[in-house]
Amino acid sequence: MTKVLVTGGTGFVAGHVIDTLLKRGHSVITTVRSQKKAKAVLNAYKDVSHGNLDIVLVPDIAVDGAFEGLGSLGLEAVIHVASPFHYNVTDPKRDLIDPAVFGTTGVYKAIKDSCPSVKRVVVVTSSFAAILNPGIASIGAEKTGCLIDGMMAYVASKVFAERAAWNLVETEKPNFTLSTICPPMIYGPVRVPVKSLYGIKTSNQLLAEIILGKHKAGLPPTALPLWADVRDIALAHVRAIEVQSAGGKRFLTAAGFYSNEEMANALWNSFPSMREKLPEPGNFGGAPSPALKSFGYNTSRERKILGLQWTSYERTVVDSAISLDGLKE
Repeated sequence: MTKVLVTGGTGFVAGHVIDTLLKRGHSVITTVRSQKKAKAVLNAYKDVSHGNLDIVLVPDIAVDGAFEGLGSLGLEAVIHVASPFHYNVTDPKRDLIDPAVFGTTGVYKAIKDSCPSVKRVVVVTSSFAAILNPGIASIGAEKTGCLIDGMMAYVASKVFAERAAWNLVETEKPNFTLSTICPPMIYGPVRVPVKSLYGIKTSNQLLAEIILGKHKAGLPPTALPLWADVRDIALAHVRAIEVQSAGGKRFLTAAGFYSNEEMANALWNSFPSMREKLPEPGNFGGAPSPALKSFGYNTSRERKILGLQWTSYERTVVDSAISLDGLKE
């Protein structure tokens, strides 16, 4: 059993990382921003005994010294997931880039200075910075020449944060090794509950909007057509701390291509009761952009080292919808 710190415990991905760690026999300490969020995490894991899941309050990960005190926790590994993930920004640097970078460098420095028992740190980044480069025919996680698109502040925030982490490892030679996980669009069931469909953000937001009937007239085009199931992404994070050879590597965790049209079709076929809110077959819309057929991807490293197998897209959509269908509108 490994004692693992997971940052951002109420997050979509972090909730599944915690779940996967606990199921695989590890103990977890997770950070949240408030007592209210701490209660939400503990309520989601009511059957987990104290000592296997504990909470630490970190109100703002971007504040200098936010992660002070980690040295007293006896940590052996860290999975850093916490980072702002939304597109409603007025100042990209202030709202997304700085918190992502300062959060990553802050947790790095705290581990390096006070946690000699930590041997592996895993950081989640994004695959989009690579796949949006139209000159690349095929990508793998080992490619580090990522294009930073100024129109996508979130992607930029993850790229800057990851670069900061790798630069610190290269220059300071810490006591731990670093692995980074590069996911695309992430779908899947919600592990830490939210109160309403209007509280669903980012990757699952379109699915929530479809269930709400906001796209009855047809779906928007598929902007970024690579996807993965959140449960597979969570397992990738956990395997990255379990597998010794994962140290010092980046992992592209993409299950495959998809389109918004496929999403609507899966909902139509699996949930007849939702059809009155769904666009009609033949009028789904949501086809992928032809321009996005110019690249491929390679996840052989992820299969070989982490042993990943990908959940099917239809199962992901169905399980996601089931987890969201009971929420209030």
